[in-house]
Amino acid sequence: MSVAGEAGSGPLAGVRVVELAGIGPGPFAAMLLADLGADVVRVDRPGGTGLAIDPEYDVTNRNKRSVIVDLKAPDGPSRVLDLAARADILVEGYRPGVAERLGVGPETCHARNPGLVYGRMTGWGQEGPLARRAGHDIAYLAPTGTLGLIGSPDAPPPAPANLLGDYAGGSLYLVVGVLAALHHARATGAGQVVDAAIVDGAAHLATMIHGMLAAGGWQDRRGANLLDGGCPYYGTYETADGRYMAVGALEPQFYEEFLDLLGIHDHSAARKDIARWNDLREAVTARFKSRTRDEWTAVFEGSDACVAPVLSLREAPHHPHLAARGTFTDHGGITQPAPAPRFSVTHTSIHSGPAQPGADTADVARDWDVPRLLQDGG
Repeated sequence: MSVAGEAGSGPLAGVRVVELAGIGPGPFAAMLLADLGADVVRVDRPGGTGLAIDPEYDVTNRNKRSVIVDLKAPDGPSRVLDLAARADILVEGYRPGVAERLGVGPETCHARNPGLVYGRMTGWGQEGPLARRAGHDIAYLAPTGTLGLIGSPDAPPPAPANLLGDYAGGSLYLVVGVLAALHHARATGAGQVVDAAIVDGAAHLATMIHGMLAAGGWQDRRGANLLDGGCPYYGTYETADGRYMAVGALEPQFYEEFLDLLGIHDHSAARKDIARWNDLREAVTARFKSRTRDEWTAVFEGSDACVAPVLSLREAPHHPHLAARGTFTDHGGITQPAPAPRFSVTHTSIHSGPAQPGADTADVARDWDVPRLLQDGG
């Protein structure tokens, strides 16, 4: 049975997606579409993308199929256009103008398929003074203000891996955008271009905080606010074994339970008294340092104190709640997050491991009726 036959239980069953291979947010967005049941064909380039990871372990390419097309070859663009003509969505992550120069830009694709949703994933967006400049996650986050609100006031802002920019501000906004445009295309027959820029998405993530800033409820500096570590009952604390506990006891009833279990209920009045926050922080710090992370985890287990252990990547799959829910799964010998979110009818799953470059050319040529993919080995 082909992969196409195995796929299709998710809510996007029957949706066809072409992904022009890249790195970072584009592949993650295409993985999410594939996890939701879409038939995603990744168009890999000869020689790969240059990403220093073995394709067998690149789980952002799970649930996809791969063909290899050299877009710089004379017939390369026409092969991609054959795929685009049969697709619902195309995703690319080149710098502005590159897809056009390669012959697979929106205008050319829409000439073949007017209903195509053409998703463009970049850091700076398709226009603006920096649109053609290179960059990565952290450089896109920096000018939005989102990076600058994270971290201790006594240290530089930390690098939040590439989760906040590439994936939250980039991939997730691209997926929302192409699905909204697909809804419009199916209602009207008209495709369109979706310009998903990390700078736009990362800025948008801070919408609530901008409202608080305007209302005078947020100070424009790090470590001085309710949700940025400035508040002693919302943050992380080191334990006796050098590990950490996370505290989010914001509401009064949760705060009281937190103090009771921590053993410092005499600090109850400090919740609303900012002048006493330093004393409260010192008391909380000292208490957490008196026991190990696992000991504190046992103390707070089953409570509504909103306290949890800070786990590592390898520890997380073994957390009792996450294990019970199946938040992580093993596929092909790789422990990885399971598809999310969950659906009561159109269940999702990992049905295939990372697509290997070019391995699915024959199946895609048959299933999508694009025989030219097989010319010269595809």
